Amino acid sequence: MTVSGVSTLPAAAGIGFKSQHYAALDRPGAVRWLEVHAENYMVEGGPRRAMLADLATRFPLSLHGVGLSIGGEDPLDRTHLARLRALIDWVRPAQFSEHLAWSTHQGAYLSDLLPLPYTEASLERICAHIDQVQQSLGRRMLLENPSSYLSLAESRMRETDFLRAIAERTGCGMLLDVNNVFVSCVNLGLSIDAYIDSYPLECVGEIHLAGHEADPSEGAPLLIDTHGRPVAEPVWALYERVIARIGPCPTLIEWDNHVPDFPTLEAEAARAAAILDMPQVLA
Repeated sequence: MTVSGVSTLPAAAGIGFKSQHYAALDRPGAVRWLEVHAENYMVEGGPRRAMLADLATRFPLSLHGVGLSIGGEDPLDRTHLARLRALIDWVRPAQFSEHLAWSTHQGAYLSDLLPLPYTEASLERICAHIDQVQQSLGRRMLLENPSSYLSLAESRMRETDFLRAIAERTGCGMLLDVNNVFVSCVNLGLSIDAYIDSYPLECVGEIHLAGHEADPSEGAPLLIDTHGRPVAEPVWALYERVIARIGPCPTLIEWDNHVPDFPTLEAEAARAAAILDMPQVLA
């Protein structure tokens, strides 16, 4: 059975769906769409799929992948791709996204999203992987910028130039994680404004907002992308600047650890919605 869901992601606020919030989604509110991690629903039947089937009739959905290992040196897992295609054909989400990262090596799966050097060899490999994903899924995917804690000596280009080259070569879209931009720029001592100025904003199809924490054990500031607390005020300010540049865009509140009650999560979504509704002036 194919779920007859809503196929367009609105330029409004959404949240990452958590099962404990299922009942609260029965009433209208600030949450206009939902994102789910694809790998959590690659199962045959059961209560998890039943909830997703119901939600798909009431909310536009975005599927967010964490297991393709787009940046890995290994070939993409064809079985994983086939299961992902089956899920997409079943639930018909508005969008699918994955990370600029790798998580597999020589057949082993590492439960993390790991960085890669920005080189021509990496660029060619990632573009080939994205081409394969888009062909296998029969749709355009979005690629998310990472949160960085160090720079790799092998890198030969800026992250934003690397992302722009990927978009130009593959036609994929971009998922702009504003919190990741802030975390990376603080950790690496980069200019946030320069990052945004050189980012391919014209390719953005979705935005993520999340919380981070500072690691007090380090001498220099080290921010950790924890997804376990409210969005920080500097990230909200950066988000406002981005929306002023590109206009309203589907915006997700990510809160994956220490998940709060639904009213707390909805309040974060309402704040994003208020920014999206503001008159836009080019920054």
